[in-house]
Amino acid sequence: MNELLKRISDFGIVPVVKIDRAEDALPLAGALRDGCLPLAEITFRTQAAEASIAAISAAMPDMLVGAGTVLTVEQVDRAVAAGAKFIVSPGFNPKVVQRCLAIGVPVAPGCSGTSDMEAAMELGLDVVKFFPAEASGGVEFLKAVAGPYPNLKIMPTGGVNAENLNEYLSLKNVIACGGTWMVKPELIAAGDFAGIAALTRQAVNNMLGFGLAHVGINTPDEAQAAGVARAYSDLFGLGYREGKSSIFGGDIVEALKQPGRGTHGHVAIRTRYLQRAVAHFRLRGVALDEGSAKYDDKGRLTAIYFADAPGGFAIHLTQA
Repeated sequence: MNELLKRISDFGIVPVVKIDRAEDALPLAGALRDGCLPLAEITFRTQAAEASIAAISAAMPDMLVGAGTVLTVEQVDRAVAAGAKFIVSPGFNPKVVQRCLAIGVPVAPGCSGTSDMEAAMELGLDVVKFFPAEASGGVEFLKAVAGPYPNLKIMPTGGVNAENLNEYLSLKNVIACGGTWMVKPELIAAGDFAGIAALTRQAVNNMLGFGLAHVGINTPDEAQAAGVARAYSDLFGLGYREGKSSIFGGDIVEALKQPGRGTHGHVAIRTRYLQRAVAHFRLRGVALDEGSAKYDDKGRLTAIYFADAPGGFAIHLTQA
């Protein structure tokens, strides 16, 4: 997969934006960045699209800006000249795809069925847009095509919203979803960029789904670890389970057999998408202890600690 598309996968959500006034482009981009989602697909459906892409690209080089609803080769060239870093189209147009490939710009053409998908793969693409997603079979369709096309990655757009976002993102063949619910045209028209930032932040938090996995308590030896785990187990009927380096009281308390990270212990925070959570915290400038990262036998990240330990408790992220 193209490196830029991998970055989009780390974000998980692509705001699909219709801008009618170019002067709204910079405050909108600022709102998305404040909401921890510094990317946008600006649709070529308005006269302001080209100028908006140019303004954001010039003033905010950290923003990942692409052009959507690109229908012609001429629009590809105009969008790229304005600073678009990727191209998205609503349907599969071979001329648009071939032009993007010729100039080295990532493209995700719209596909609503298997014929379009095979045509895209024939041209060497491994990522396509699924549009209109809900009207074309939604999650069940994507589950069905995962078997015959195991290497094809998909970005559903059209009917994706806050309620069904994670149904799509939980699929292995989905790398990100396009949506408009955090950048509704009426909010842009009203200049409610604070509201857009809040909705964007809410969308990111909903996607990542942070929650408490367990609390780790440092103890000096195995006997005291057993006592702590047993106390919680007996109090709350949690069960009792011994591990190699710790003893669990159910799934929520881990008593370490010797002191581990943190003065007092650690807090494990689960997330739906660990790799996206790591990218999220890096974006926010939160320091992670890269040397603490753990991986499974397939090379997938399973846990990583933060550099700081507030209140004497180390914090690590874990896959839900």
